[in-house]
Amino acid sequence: MNSRLWRFIVALVFGLLLTPLASEAQQSAKIPRVGFLGHKAPTQAVPSIPLQAFQQGLADLGYVEGRDIIIEARFSEGRVERFPELAAELVRLNVDVIAVVGAVTARAAKKVTTNIPIVFAVVVEPIADNLVASLEQPGGNVTGFTNFDPGQPRKQFELLKEALPGLGRVEILGDRGVSDALLKANEEQARAMGLQTQGLKLAGPTPDFEGAFAAAKKERMDAVLLLDEPIIGINRKRIGELAATYRLPTMFGGDWADAGGLIAYGPSFLEAVKRMSVYVDKILKGAKPGDLPVEVLKYYLLAINLKTAREIGVTIPPEVLKRADKVIE
Repeated sequence: MNSRLWRFIVALVFGLLLTPLASEAQQSAKIPRVGFLGHKAPTQAVPSIPLQAFQQGLADLGYVEGRDIIIEARFSEGRVERFPELAAELVRLNVDVIAVVGAVTARAAKKVTTNIPIVFAVVVEPIADNLVASLEQPGGNVTGFTNFDPGQPRKQFELLKEALPGLGRVEILGDRGVSDALLKANEEQARAMGLQTQGLKLAGPTPDFEGAFAAAKKERMDAVLLLDEPIIGINRKRIGELAATYRLPTMFGGDWADAGGLIAYGPSFLEAVKRMSVYVDKILKGAKPGDLPVEVLKYYLLAINLKTAREIGVTIPPEVLKRADKVIE
């Protein structure tokens, strides 16, 4: 047998041996898929801000969507009852991780899978919601980030009283689809500070914000506090318009300075959503969600809208303006 024929036979044998290995390498190098469950679907004109924050977090970690990772995003369109079916759809797709926003979403995802890791953001009470065993050692397949600070209600009402001297009555608006914990914490703190409150929880997909503001006006409320809950963020523009119409000072969560309210103050909801990418990255690299402690984020933002102040006839004290991270003229 000549040397040329021998080399050909050796190359052929090696090629046959290596073909299965190459195939296995291609399979192991498949692009990971991450499910994302949110409340409001994006449109061409209005993107999903939480999804954008999550995507930016992944990009900051070096992920290029379509090359390094695929995001399967599903949205409830304001109908929280759809979350179980949307979560089940992501399980059928066999995604590698599910990222969720809010307690309702997290509970829906946990009910349909105990195997796929779940990372949440913006859950007020992860233990009370039966999502994790403890903040330090979550256990199971769920972990995440919460931006709830037990001292938040006090900080908000202190700021409202400073910005609105003579404040006595506050309407508090929240989301009927989530836990009462945040509403109760704010009502208790308001009473402790000598304030009277009227708490209302509204339901989607067409919440009656018009009725809520009419009730606030009828009951002579001095301000409206909007809890940092899904139905508020989704409808913040409409709420801002009604606040101007009824000439009522409003306080939104820290991320919603664009709503047109008077004050936006609180922990950053979007920072918590963005931070989900950190745990998604760790899990894709082999970490177990039950070993990743739930992190509490306390990055506060304060924005004052002077344009709104002029429209509703409110003067913001200079000492409050000095502390603002953002002033809208």
